[in-house]
Amino acid sequence: QVQLVESGGGLVQAGGSLRLSCAASGSIFSINAMGWYRQAPGKQRELVATMTSGGSTNYADSVKGRFTISRDNAKNTVYLKMNSLKPEDTAVYFCNAEAGSNWSNYWGQGTQVTVSS
Repeated sequence: QVQLVESGGGLVQAGGSLRLSCAASGSIFSINAMGWYRQAPGKQRELVATMTSGGSTNYADSVKGRFTISRDNAKNTVYLKMNSLKPEDTAVYFCNAEAGSNWSNYWGQGTQVTVSS
């Protein structure tokens, strides 16, 4: 089992920046990849950025060049630095971990990001 706790959401003006954090605990040795997803009202949850245990990253086209995923292995924490935020980035952001031989999915509780125009 993996537990994920997000923090760092909030209200920011367009063009501003935020950094989200996701602290993992539990069976962290079994984590294959971690990432961030988001869900806006009335829309499906979508991938924002992921990072494998080997350090490979993947970004949604809509955030490339603006968002950066990183990690601190000593703190078992993954970060999402979001720059040049746009109103369309407004959503609940969820931390995700895929762990174990069957790549089970684990989710955090979500953190709200609101970008005002």
